[in-house]
Amino acid sequence: MELQRSAVGLFLGFLVLSVAPLSTARFVVEKNSLRVTSPDKIKGKYDSAIGNFGLPQYGGSMSGAVIYPKENQKGCKEFSEFGLSYKSDPGALPTFLLVDRGDCFFALKVWNAQKAGASAVLVADNIEEALITMDTPEEDISTAKYIENITIPSALIEKSFGQTLKKAISSGDMVNVYLDWRESVPHPDDRVEYELWTNSNDECGVKCDMLMEFTKEFRGAAQILEKGGYTQFTPHYITWYCPRAFTLSKQCKSQCINHGRYCAPDPEQDFSTGYEGKDVVIENLRQLCVFKVANETQKPWVWWDYVTDFQIRCPMKEKKYNKECADAVIKSLGLDSKKIDKCMGDSDADSENPVLKEEQDAQVGKGTRGDVTILPTLVVNNRQYRGKLAKSAVLKAICSGFEETTEPAVCLSTDVETNECLDNNGGCWQNKAANITACKDTFRGRVCECPLVDGVQFKGDGYTTCEASGPGRCKVNNGGCWHEARDGHAFSACTDDGGVQCKCPPGFKGDGVKTCDDIDECKEKKACQCPECSCKNTWGSYDCSCSGNLLYIKDHDTCISKTSGGSKSSAWAAVWVILIGLAMASGGAYLVYKYRLRSYMDSEIRAIMAQYMPLDSQAEVPNHVNDEHA
Repeated sequence: MELQRSAVGLFLGFLVLSVAPLSTARFVVEKNSLRVTSPDKIKGKYDSAIGNFGLPQYGGSMSGAVIYPKENQKGCKEFSEFGLSYKSDPGALPTFLLVDRGDCFFALKVWNAQKAGASAVLVADNIEEALITMDTPEEDISTAKYIENITIPSALIEKSFGQTLKKAISSGDMVNVYLDWRESVPHPDDRVEYELWTNSNDECGVKCDMLMEFTKEFRGAAQILEKGGYTQFTPHYITWYCPRAFTLSKQCKSQCINHGRYCAPDPEQDFSTGYEGKDVVIENLRQLCVFKVANETQKPWVWWDYVTDFQIRCPMKEKKYNKECADAVIKSLGLDSKKIDKCMGDSDADSENPVLKEEQDAQVGKGTRGDVTILPTLVVNNRQYRGKLAKSAVLKAICSGFEETTEPAVCLSTDVETNECLDNNGGCWQNKAANITACKDTFRGRVCECPLVDGVQFKGDGYTTCEASGPGRCKVNNGGCWHEARDGHAFSACTDDGGVQCKCPPGFKGDGVKTCDDIDECKEKKACQCPECSCKNTWGSYDCSCSGNLLYIKDHDTCISKTSGGSKSSAWAAVWVILIGLAMASGGAYLVYKYRLRSYMDSEIRAIMAQYMPLDSQAEVPNHVNDEHA
């Protein structure tokens, strides 16, 4: 058995070395900003490398006082053994414990500091070198107990900077430090692109258990972000190739497909029992194809369902880690198994597999992202995530990748961030009466920005003033102007003419914003001033009456007789009678004229006809010509 394990270890060494020819190895150390705020002599900004465990406060910041322990300066033992506690008193700044590198694991130093009450840990390097990433050790039972429970952030600092801090502390200075993770993840726009480098192997120890737990917990949040179009997620799987000299060996054949081109370590690190590395490669390939087929149907989030269900239904321990179980999961999710099989291709072929070749190429770092060498690895906006792979921590990293004010609602939940607008309205302008505020909560804090309410844009600096402007402004809290109603009468100082000024209406005087007082037109002699007028002031106007039988004309501020109005009516009646008479006379004259014209025409017609035939009223005329010839 020992001989077999030695062979596995030797072969794994070859697999690791085989990655090097893919590219020039380039591991990028992810940093956060560290700024010393006091004392003045060392004030400034310094680099620090984020630890790959614990919970970095992505998108946030943290201030604290640095303390260097007098004993247990490397932090390899529990501080309680020395009677030391670093828990902050109420109202005091959190404690950032400075410890030296060496003698034990980075994670153990941070765990001991956390148990002693520290809020963050700075590890000072013990040699002058470029910053490196503090990673977790290979898990065993003893380390697994504390690695999972580390919740405070940590960072490695350069040796020279560490000495500077120690010198300031020893001289009695109060050293205050500000840790800033807000720019650790780029946030160029309103969509975040992130990728998870994972593995389908569920028998690799604590890291595999952590990865499986993460996919189960994060599935819901991931699907909400993806369905809303807020994120673009891509899963990836690391593979290695077998050195050419070993492609025909038993080890290579059991751990690789496509003639040694794509390999994974043996799950149990024992070639004689259990599943083989090539089983893991094939399932990794299947999960990649599940994502590709789901993406073609515009439902890329189904990948999370498949991976989670496969982990539950097809574990290695129950001997169900196989194609039959995988096909059952695929069928239950309504995916096209034929398309997935076609995507996977022939694992026995002596040729490249396009899907896995693409994965090997993607392992090589591009731009600001280094080579992917750690499993699991999360990359957010092309920047590698450092820290514990836990739902809340990862969600913070993703949310910090959004441009401010574009974060989805899931990023503003109390589980992820604190709503700074709840404390004194974030120092922004607000109108309590109308329940309108310029404070907008964001993942990184808050912004003071005049709001848009019911289609009306408020304008101002957002801190001290915001005024409604444009058409419709009077609908929103009356445009911020004075308004009042009494006895069924309402008045407003807001004018909906596109401006932003408030002006008291006629009958009132004041600033138009807080007050508009009634003008006493009677007392100030602005109306109802004629000799016969009697004036009585009302709210926003006045009543004016006239003495005797007089009528008040407001437009002319005068009184006139009511009887003069009656004579005018009589005159108008007379005019109408005359007009009617004239009309009747004209009608009669027209009828007479028409009758006489008809009579004249009749007489003329009779005279003409009489010349050609005798009329009954005339005697026969004798024919003298005939008589002469008789």
